Amino acid sequence: MEFRVLKYFLETAREGSITRAAQILHVTQPTMSKQLKDLERELGKQLFVRSNYSVQLTEAGILLKERAEDIIDMVEKTKAEFKTLDDITSGDIYVGSAESDSVKFFVRAVKSLQAKYPNIKCHIRSGNINDVTQKLDKGLLDFAIIMKYVDLNKYNYINVPVSDQWGVLMRKDDPFATREYITLEELVHMPLICSEQGIEQDFPEWFGTKVSKLNIVATYNLVYNAAIMVREGLGYAITYDKLTYDNELCFKPIEPQLNSDMKIIWRKHQVFTPIAKLLIDELADAFK
Repeated sequence: MEFRVLKYFLETAREGSITRAAQILHVTQPTMSKQLKDLERELGKQLFVRSNYSVQLTEAGILLKERAEDIIDMVEKTKAEFKTLDDITSGDIYVGSAESDSVKFFVRAVKSLQAKYPNIKCHIRSGNINDVTQKLDKGLLDFAIIMKYVDLNKYNYINVPVSDQWGVLMRKDDPFATREYITLEELVHMPLICSEQGIEQDFPEWFGTKVSKLNIVATYNLVYNAAIMVREGLGYAITYDKLTYDNELCFKPIEPQLNSDMKIIWRKHQVFTPIAKLLIDELADAFK
């Protein structure tokens, strides 16, 4: 399985067309088609369902797409790391992060480092804890910014000395919008929009035996989409404070107060580029 052919496969999967993918990669269409058919023969699985004007991924194709994205990301990241092993003035730092206003403290450390070394770049990818820790474990990320629910025995970490408060995002014209807070008991009877992580990990702790009575009408993994659902009247979103600035919505804290702490983690025994090592020092100074 050649790296070049994996790039052909990925571009075709993204475009849904062998012809368009060939044009983008400056390869002839017959060459692209042959390489993809050779890949299918090598794997012993059909990767695309072909029609006259487009292609669609099979189940095997979807699996390969996930693997190919990780492989290509890893190869590109490794090449970039080797280019900067002896260069302390530039480089790329890859971070996976939960959605939280507290990420600003990490960003401030990056900004401070960029003031000394202007050629560094920081790439932040949002995701839930499972998404970011999987990529961290595979070496696709240098750091992960998480709120909780991870085995810290696997990682080195720095505590961020702030916490995020849980609450309810609702429309400003909602009857509950005049309240100072919303109780857990009231949430049991409200249509809720929640993250899947919250359902699996937070709600059993919060609601106990009443968790089965919750009226969960929708789930989300990005607060932006949750805010749209709230604005359209689908329900009430359970989220952290300070994550949306929609003029039609407001945030009410949950009572009793619920907070989550933040940690910046990285793999034990990880070999860092010089610039990533400097960022750890910057973070340690910022949070000591």
